[in-house]
Amino acid sequence: MSDALVAAFELLQTEKGISPEVIQEALESALVSAYKKEYGTSQNVEVTFNKNDGSVAVYQIKDVVEEVENDSTEISLADAQETNFAYEIGDKMKFEVTPKDFGRLAASTAKQVVTQRLREAERSVIYNEYIQYEDDLMTGIVERQDDNFVFIYLGKVEAAMSQRNQIEGEVYKAHDRIKVYVSNVEDATKGPQVFVSRTHPNLIKRLFEQEVPEIYEGIVEIKSIAREAGDRSKIAVYSYDENVDAVGTCVGPKGTRVQSIVNELNGENMDIVEWDEDPIVFIKNALNPADVTDVYIDEENNECTVVVPDMQLSLAIGRRGQNVRLAARLTGYKIDIKAEDEFDPAEFAKEEAEKDIEEDEEVSGISTDVSAEPIIDESDEFFDSIEEMTEEADPEEVEDTDDFFDIFDDQADPDVPTEREGLETDEDTPRDAEEVTEELADENLDTNLEPDLEPAEDPKLAEEYEEDTEPGLVPSEDIEVESIADEEVDEDLIDDFDSEVDESYEPEPEITREVSEELEEVDEELEEQDKDEE
Repeated sequence: MSDALVAAFELLQTEKGISPEVIQEALESALVSAYKKEYGTSQNVEVTFNKNDGSVAVYQIKDVVEEVENDSTEISLADAQETNFAYEIGDKMKFEVTPKDFGRLAASTAKQVVTQRLREAERSVIYNEYIQYEDDLMTGIVERQDDNFVFIYLGKVEAAMSQRNQIEGEVYKAHDRIKVYVSNVEDATKGPQVFVSRTHPNLIKRLFEQEVPEIYEGIVEIKSIAREAGDRSKIAVYSYDENVDAVGTCVGPKGTRVQSIVNELNGENMDIVEWDEDPIVFIKNALNPADVTDVYIDEENNECTVVVPDMQLSLAIGRRGQNVRLAARLTGYKIDIKAEDEFDPAEFAKEEAEKDIEEDEEVSGISTDVSAEPIIDESDEFFDSIEEMTEEADPEEVEDTDDFFDIFDDQADPDVPTEREGLETDEDTPRDAEEVTEELADENLDTNLEPDLEPAEDPKLAEEYEEDTEPGLVPSEDIEVESIADEEVDEDLIDDFDSEVDESYEPEPEITREVSEELEEVDEELEEQDKDEE
C-alpha cells in the first residue's frame, strides 16, 4: 500500500502539477486529525511521512517541566533525563505512538482531508497559471453554449464568454477552435473563473502582434484602436524607424497580414491609418478614405470642425455615421463635419468669438444685467462684525484721531487763539509794486507807466510829443495845413488813404489771463498807495 501511495503522489504531480511537498503536508495534517478523532485525545501529536518508502509515524509531544500538572502534555525533568541526560526544562520530548491500524473511520477522514487539500492546491495552481494570460490572447475549443454564455475549454479550465463579449451574428459550434482575449481571471470560492472576449479592442492588438513581427519587436506601435466588433475597426499606427512604413508593414505584401486577421474575425473591415503628433494631420488621416479640406480645432473642449468637399460629405460621415464615429473614438476629439458650400469661415470665427466671450463671463461671474439693484446687508451679523473691527483697531491710531478732532475743538473756542500759518511760497518777503512793474516791462507788455505819475506827466510821452511837433507852430497857424484845408480833396484819394490805413492797422496783442490778473493786482496796489499818501 505504501508503494501505491507514493505512485499516487507522483501521478498527482504529473497530471495536476501539484508538488510532493504540498501533498505530504496535506497528508500529515489529515493523519493528525484522524488520529485525534479516532482516539479522542487532546495530546500534541505530530505525523511524519517518509516519501521514499511511504511509511507513516505518529509521535506524541510532551513538554519537559519541573512539576507535572497534565500527564498527557507534560513530563517531569527526572523522567526525561532517564531517557536522555541532555534534556532541560522547556524542551520537547517525542514518543512514538503509531497505531497498528487507524481503522476505517481514520482512513475515511484522511481521505476527505487529503481530497480537500488537493482541490485547494489544484485551484491555486490553475489560478497562478492563467493569471499570467490575463490581457493576452489564447486559443480555445468551444465546448457548449447556453442562453447567457459560451464555454470554451482552454486546457485546464473552462472559460466563459458572455453575450456582450460575443460578436453579433457570429455562430459558435461545438469543437470549433477560436482565438479569444482573456479579459479577467478571478479566484472564486468554487475555483478559478476565467472570462474571455471576442469584442475587446485589445483582441485586434494581440492579433496584429502575432501577425506583424515589427509590432511585437516595438519598431511599429499601435497608438489607438476604435472598434465596432463584427463590422469595422480603425487602427492608428506609428513607426519609430524612418525606413519602415507603419501602414504598409501592417498591411503586408499583397495584404496577406491584414487579410489573415480579417478572416479570423469573420470578415470585419480594417482601416489602418498613420498616427501623427499634429492633431490636424491625425484627424485628416482618421477620416480616411474621405478627403479633408480644412480642420478647425478647439483644444480646450476637445472639439473640432472638419470641412470636406461636397462630394465627400457622405463618405466622411459613413454609413449610419460609422466613419466619423470611429474617427472620433480614435482621435479623442468630438468631430463636426461641414460641407464647403455650407461653411463660412468668417461666420464660424464670429461664433467662436461669441462663445469665448460667454465662457469668460461665466468664469469671471460678471453680470450684464444693469437693472440689478445692489444688495445691502442689514443683518445683525454685519453690524456686529463692524463693531468687532473697531474694537480690534490699534489704540494708538484711535488716540491720533482724537487729537486730530481736538484741534478743531480748540479753534472753535473763542478763548484759545487760532493758529494761522501762511501759504508756503518760493519768496521769503512780499514783492513791491515797483518790482512787479519792472517784471511786466521785461515781458514786453504795453504798461510802461510809472506808478506815481499820471499819463499827462509821463516824461516819455512828453518826449514823443516834442518829437512829433515843430517848435513855434500851432496847428491852427500852420500855412500849409490851412492851404490844404481850403482845397477840395478828391474822393478817390480819400478812399486810397483809408485803405492804406486799414492795411497798416495792426491789432493789439492779446493779453493772457495770468497777465491780466497780475495787472489788476498792480492797479490795486497803486490805489492803496495813493490812499496812504492822501
